[in-house]
Amino acid sequence: MGGESHLTDQELVLAIDSELPVDRVEIVAQHLSECASCSARKSELEQALSGFVRFHQERLDPLVPASVSARAGLKARLAEKAAVPPQTHRAHWKRAAAVLLFAIAGLAGYQLSQHPSRRVLLPERNLTPGAVATADRAQVCDSARPKNRDVPVSLQRRVFEEYGISPAEPRAYEVDYLITPALGGADDIRNLWPQSYSAPVWNARVKDALEDYLREQVCSGRLDLATAQRDISSDWIAAYRKYFHTDRPVN
Repeated sequence: MGGESHLTDQELVLAIDSELPVDRVEIVAQHLSECASCSARKSELEQALSGFVRFHQERLDPLVPASVSARAGLKARLAEKAAVPPQTHRAHWKRAAAVLLFAIAGLAGYQLSQHPSRRVLLPERNLTPGAVATADRAQVCDSARPKNRDVPVSLQRRVFEEYGISPAEPRAYEVDYLITPALGGADDIRNLWPQSYSAPVWNARVKDALEDYLREQVCSGRLDLATAQRDISSDWIAAYRKYFHTDRPVN
């Protein structure tokens, strides 16, 4: 592999995953030890692969079937680019990454349209912006701590209809308050959404833990009530990560 010859992106990804053919392992390793350009390219691809996998795990794993692999999809895309001249690797890589992201997003969108339950990890802002009954900390903390109040069946049906979930399996969802009454949330359809109990990561039970923590912080004086209401209503998953200092739910 002397002269101007360089390793293809496909070979580099196979090297990263230790999936090179046996007769290519030593050749590729030798080339990488002598070619600063390919070695730098390998590092760049490793970072890109890590980014894709992290994005897939955090954003798409709850949406896309387990059989769909971000890394497998990326390698398949790189295989199509195997014949690209070395000097155009960077430009083609950017295009390949963009195409893969669109493909993943498209697949996720298809899954959402086929399985409405998968789209309620976060409420739709136009349907559930959140609604506050009180911003008075004393009123919230002096109450008998109402856990999420029972939502009338007729109102639950309206929520399911708004979100296009019909018929809904009662055990699969909690018609949840975006801002819990324990934090001053209102009994208002704009504050209700169908949250999945079956989501593998960000489900109703995880949000319940966040609600309990925020109320404790507010009533102990360590957190402003308006801040807690704003954080949980704008993006409760981001709020969980912020307050629990973790990217994944705590067991």
